Formats: sequence, structure tokens, C-alpha cells
Amino acid sequence: MDQKERRNYLIRYLIAERAEAEGIKSPKDMAGQKRLLRALFNVRMPQAATEEFLQIQDDYLREEIRQKGITDYRSLPEIQPDLSLWQGDISTLKCGAIVNAANSQMLGCFRPNHACIDNCIHTFAGIQLRSACYEMMRKQGREEEAGTAKITPAYNLPCDYVLHTVGPIVSGGLTKRHEDLLASCYLSCLELAEQYGIESIAFCCISTGVFHFPNERAAKIAIQTVKDYKAETGSKIKVIFNVFKDVDLEIYRNLLQQS
Repeated sequence: MDQKERRNYLIRYLIAERAEAEGIKSPKDMAGQKRLLRALFNVRMPQAATEEFLQIQDDYLREEIRQKGITDYRSLPEIQPDLSLWQGDISTLKCGAIVNAANSQMLGCFRPNHACIDNCIHTFAGIQLRSACYEMMRKQGREEEAGTAKITPAYNLPCDYVLHTVGPIVSGGLTKRHEDLLASCYLSCLELAEQYGIESIAFCCISTGVFHFPNERAAKIAIQTVKDYKAETGSKIKVIFNVFKDVDLEIYRNLLQQS
């Protein structure tokens, strides 16, 4: 199968799963097909799939990621010892673990084609990730608290693991409690990475964006928490601060060069 054939197979399979999707027609253009497939991935509840589906999905997603271009963290220059800054799509980064800014349900973003990192990671990891998160949360029996972290395999992503952390939601003014919870997100991920022998970790900008944490203050907390952890523990873990927006790139670059 080529990518078009895989994509059409996956669309047909996912539409057939959903009674309410009956009658949906796949667009003729590639961009439209990709949007429909991503939407179908996004709204799919955690459930079993056939081995054939999983194999075709895995082949499709890995080729899509390859075509986007994979970045090996070892190619990134260090601004400070063991600290790098990289602007790009975190789902294409080859490293030990990437950090997902998750919500308290830990099941990924269900909004079709939403631009958040949670949606992107779950889309390109494949349906196995949502199922793994569902099982993990079923066993836990409650929603995840802010400031904590969980670990799963990365499935079709080029990294080895995904660390899922729930950042604080800032409604109203920023408080010390918000700041402490954000620092706890970074600390929880670092500690979990060390437990699993992970040698490199890429942090996204946790709690900024739709969670409304001020970007510059969030970056200061991120950098200081990582540096304090490494100084206190002697950890040699490589840390990549991953940004997507130009404004965050400028903030992190200035802070790392100044500190």
C-alpha cells in the first residue's frame, strides 16, 4: 500500500465503526482526506481495533512523520550545559521522552483537528496511546491532579516515551499556587524520567496558551526548576525546551542566555 491507499483504508474503517458517521464521504483531495482522518482519530473513543488496522495505521503514521522530517535531539546545540532550545513540532523529535500538556482526564484532545499539543501527540502516536491512557486512568479511578505526571510508550512517535502532565489553569490573576503547581509539573516529569532511565527529555510550554499561564513567567519557572533539579541531584539528563511560537522562542532564548 502507498500512503493514499493506507489513508483511504483507515478512513473507511473509522467511518464504519461509527453509526453516526454513516454517509460521510471522503474528500477527493489529499488535504481534505488528511483532515477527515485526523478528525476521525480525534473523536474515536478508546476501544480495540483489528491487527490489520493497527499495522496499516502504524505504517501510515510513521511515514507521515518521516515526511515531516525527524529531528534528533543530539543534533541540537546546547545553550547551556545539557540545555537546548528548539522550535518545531514536538511529535517529530527523536529523544528519550517528550512532555505532553494533558488535561485531567488524560485521554487526549477530542476536538477534531484542534491545534493543541495534546491533539498532535495523540494523533501521530496512534489510537494505542488513548487506549493506554484510558486503561491507566481506569486503574487509578480518578482524574489526574495538576502538577503530577504519568508515563506511556510513544507508539508511532520517534521518541521512546510520552510524559503526560496536567498544568494549572489560570483563571483570574496568577497566584503562587499556580506557580508552585507549574514547577511541580516539571519536577514530576524529571523525576519520572530518571526512574525510567531516560537520558533526554523535551518539555513543551506547559500551561501557556489555552491554560492562560503568562508565557514569560512560565518560561522562568521552567528553566529555574530544571536547573535547580540538576544542581541538587547531579542529574545528567539532557533537557530540550521545545517551543512552537516565535514569542516563546524569543523569551526562552533571552532567559537562557542571561542566566
